[in-house]
Amino acid sequence: MEYNFSRAAHNMRSSAIRNILSLAVRPDIISFAGGMPGDELFPTNDLRELVATLTEKQVQEAMQYGPTSGYPPLLEALKEWLRAKGFPVDTNRLIITTGSLQAINIIGKIFINPGDVVLTEDPVFIGATSAFKSFEAELKGVPMDADGIDIAALKAALALNPKFVYVTPNFHNPAGLSYSPQRRAEFIEVMAQTNIPVLEDDAYGELFYSDDVKPLIVPMKTTAADEQRYFYSGSFSKVFGPGLRVAWLLVPEAVYAKAEVCKQSMDACSPMLSQVLAYEFLRTGKMQTYIDQLRTIYKVRRDCMVAAVRRECPSEATFVEPKGGFYLWLKMPHGVDEEVLVRRCVNEGVVFVTGKTFDPDEHPNGYIRLSFSNTPEDQIETGIRILGEQMKQMMA
Repeated sequence: MEYNFSRAAHNMRSSAIRNILSLAVRPDIISFAGGMPGDELFPTNDLRELVATLTEKQVQEAMQYGPTSGYPPLLEALKEWLRAKGFPVDTNRLIITTGSLQAINIIGKIFINPGDVVLTEDPVFIGATSAFKSFEAELKGVPMDADGIDIAALKAALALNPKFVYVTPNFHNPAGLSYSPQRRAEFIEVMAQTNIPVLEDDAYGELFYSDDVKPLIVPMKTTAADEQRYFYSGSFSKVFGPGLRVAWLLVPEAVYAKAEVCKQSMDACSPMLSQVLAYEFLRTGKMQTYIDQLRTIYKVRRDCMVAAVRRECPSEATFVEPKGGFYLWLKMPHGVDEEVLVRRCVNEGVVFVTGKTFDPDEHPNGYIRLSFSNTPEDQIETGIRILGEQMKQMMA
């Protein structure tokens, strides 16, 4: 039987990362593919302690439907957590979402009409492009350099009158870079001359690896004079557990009203058990302690990968050293086709994601994304040695 699927269904993209992760479960494969925490790093002991201390009322609440906007104690604790970071929580509303991808989908659903233009960075998080394309948006990628989005290219693209601009200024997925303070100021200045909103995705912002980086990655929502233009998306996925699916949107009241109704049609409410646990993890201070531990561990893994790439790969393979997050975005040397490279590496027991996965139009771009977050140092060194050997053979 033939099924008459919707146009939206025809526009849906399967994540190449999800597809390639089927390889990553093989015991003989070293995976640089998945952008996820290491299983061995989860705060399982803390979680057991939290569950044991829940009151009967909390257990009942965790098993029940909850408000669409989120578990009230979590909303209040999160509001104060964000207030301490300088966010304008009194002129905006918080809504808990089932992962940051739901936040992206909500903004897409309440703003995009078929044929609307959405500006993204190029490269861009594949989850966002999949979401926007499912609403039949026309995507326009704006190139980046080491300091962030290219301002001249952004100005030119704004002439397309986009519905909104989607950016990831901190520890970009996949590019690993963060906008410089000057580039943030330039971006804010350019956008202030428009009536176009900005979706600021900050899933990795807590994972900076030295204190001197912190003042350089201040979210634009906290500094822009016209902060109502900025819709801020944050997440506990990278600093608590992605399986819990707890994230949030901080948006102006008018956007919140539409977002809440939109979420009602998606899942009514995010899992209450996850929200209760996130609240307790935050309230008890365990969240910040755990984040501090992750920063130390991921820095070691980042340093290991950076050193291995510099040692094992051809000098023509270049990258911007990430100051946080999960990823290293490696530019291929001349003569190395990344699609051929990944096939050769898989045969040798190493897998990663090629750059076209993150191109808004799915075009090859001469890059690969290497994730160091869920790979121990010994495997990083072995895997990068194999990667370097394959590159050198292709260049010979």
